[in-house]
Amino acid sequence: MSSDTAEGREAPVRPSGLDVTPPRRVFGTRRRTVDARRRAYLLPSVFTVANMLLGFYAVVLGLRGRFVAAALVIFVAAILDSLDGRIARMTGTESDFGREYDSLADLVTFGMAPALLSYLWGLEELGRAGWLAPLFFLVCAATRLARFNVQTRKLDGRYFVGLPAPAAAGALASVLFVVPDRDWKTWLNLLLLGVLLVLALLMVSTFRYPSFKKLDLRRGWPYRVVLPIAAVVLLAAFHPPAFLVSASALYTVSGPWLWLRSRLRHRKDGAETGADAADP
Repeated sequence: MSSDTAEGREAPVRPSGLDVTPPRRVFGTRRRTVDARRRAYLLPSVFTVANMLLGFYAVVLGLRGRFVAAALVIFVAAILDSLDGRIARMTGTESDFGREYDSLADLVTFGMAPALLSYLWGLEELGRAGWLAPLFFLVCAATRLARFNVQTRKLDGRYFVGLPAPAAAGALASVLFVVPDRDWKTWLNLLLLGVLLVLALLMVSTFRYPSFKKLDLRRGWPYRVVLPIAAVVLLAAFHPPAFLVSASALYTVSGPWLWLRSRLRHRKDGAETGADAADP
């Protein structure tokens, strides 16, 4: 048999310990992975920038006297604010920069914008109190956001400490949505002034508010929970102003209500413990 045939050729001798396997081309794959990672980091920031844009646009609408549209813009911004954090947690792109950036955007949209809208709506007619109250609301919103950033890793994720700034802005916007024209009535100015001060104080309070961050929509819900949710959806569909006002009011008072219920429960438990100890 000829030595030139395939069966007759001898396998080349490779030096011991030397890997001559051709290198794999991993540069393209690595680059695509890095690009995808960068896009994931940018996605929450896109929602944050949109949040700031809507806050600025709400002020522009207020300057034009379009308070209903400005209130709706505030509500949309609150929805976007809830989405950017969820997206960051889903993609694993949470960072200190994103947290601070989101707080600055919230200060514009849920601090500055509602304060200016309330002033433009009619509080300017009250003189010095007309601009001091919006300023107090803005200061309390900034304090609330700064405290949230400091306490993020130390608190129960199921609750917020103090009324969240988006919820306070939403409650104020619901008033402007229902009463876009005060019709030059002084008592409406005083009502909005009182609402502004109460919301500002609740933001810097220590009342606990539900956060809904760990709400699991996939698990089964009992009928006693499903029926109120269905009623809320129907109310939102047939009468949006009533839905916005009622939802904002219920969430605003939920913090003091939870505190009061906790105090009453502790007092009842203490009384029962004392009665059991007094029994022979």
